[in-house]
Amino acid sequence: MSVILSEQKQQPTGGAPPSAPGAQLAYIVSWFPKLTETFVLYEILEMERLGIHVEIYSLLRGREAVVQPEVMRLVKRAHFLPFLSLAILSAHWHFIRHQPLNYFKVLFEVLRGTFGTIKFFGGAVVYFPKAVRFAYEMERQGIKHVHAQFANHPALVAMIIHRLTGIPFSFTARGSDIHVDRTMLKEKLDAAAFMITVSASNKEVIVRECGPEFSDKVHVIYGGIDTSLFKPNSRALADHAALRIVCVSRLEPVKGHAELIEACRLLQERGVEFECHFVGDGELRAAIEEQIARSGLRDKIILHGAGTHKEVVEQLLKADVFVLATVVAASGKREGLPNVLKEAMACGLPVVASNLSGIPELVKDGVSGFLLAPKDTEALATALQRLKADPELRQRMGQAGREKVVNDFDLHNSTLKRAKLFLTT
Repeated sequence: MSVILSEQKQQPTGGAPPSAPGAQLAYIVSWFPKLTETFVLYEILEMERLGIHVEIYSLLRGREAVVQPEVMRLVKRAHFLPFLSLAILSAHWHFIRHQPLNYFKVLFEVLRGTFGTIKFFGGAVVYFPKAVRFAYEMERQGIKHVHAQFANHPALVAMIIHRLTGIPFSFTARGSDIHVDRTMLKEKLDAAAFMITVSASNKEVIVRECGPEFSDKVHVIYGGIDTSLFKPNSRALADHAALRIVCVSRLEPVKGHAELIEACRLLQERGVEFECHFVGDGELRAAIEEQIARSGLRDKIILHGAGTHKEVVEQLLKADVFVLATVVAASGKREGLPNVLKEAMACGLPVVASNLSGIPELVKDGVSGFLLAPKDTEALATALQRLKADPELRQRMGQAGREKVVNDFDLHNSTLKRAKLFLTT
């Protein structure tokens, strides 16, 4: 497999990953395609620009109404399986016939390791048949490395494949996949060639759970964004009549929409002119609509629904400030290091975000935006009021944020670091 660098990108220090003729890389994902996991799609596309062919194995097939236009080409060649089929049964018979002790040892390992948690035990039962078929197919394809996106079900499937075939594997931990339930995390990390996580904060959680002896196995590689797609337009310094606020995220408890709506209510109470745009959809839409109506903000807060990358960029370029008032959900779910913050900063927007998890590794308080305590709606309203009153502050923060993302969170550079690990470990 020859590896090349995109001529349109600045070559980072360290050069291209070494060439590995004949090598093949497989990605295990939970859903494909999935709009809220567009970062997986763009990582795959960037791998291909580096000359690395990625085989996509998805545990479930996504059937969302809104998808990124680039995804359809990959869907056509992605590997999807039913929960049971003759092909799956034949793969199981293959491993039972050729390595019966190993086959049943792996099955016992994953059932014992996940026993006691409904989500993970159920996942092991449901996905084990597919994992065995994936292992059978990967052996015949000559796959040299398997990488799982997320530390939960995809990482377990990658470990099963490794146990059955000996193909080395790795996995990426991002946020709720290690913050809510870390079932078998230590076993997965022990079996893996290495692990990637997207923030130093996440690495602390992982090492605390698994032990300091695993520290060198955990690589912090920030998730990257396309800084040529997300870039500023010319933004006037004039103090607009209304501050245009935008929030791009799935409508779920962890994203802090309720807190942003309350901050907007406070802004209205203080006589601050604003308009707020929510881009995204999810299970909280009805509750959010009800809160907006109850707060008397129907003419101030607009729900746009889910949007493609192009539509998100359009919203960001029309905005004055980006807000992600994320909180820790009752389930324990929390953000890792949200890509939407990087996208907003790359577009030259000041950001207001919660001081949680890996977010301080991206946003410098008072420089590229404001970091606030979660659920502090008074402070959130005050930060927005200050940005409304000071267009030059918005511009300075936006410029600082853009520089930070270009230097540390560029998609090409972060994917190149991953590629080096995949091809040399």
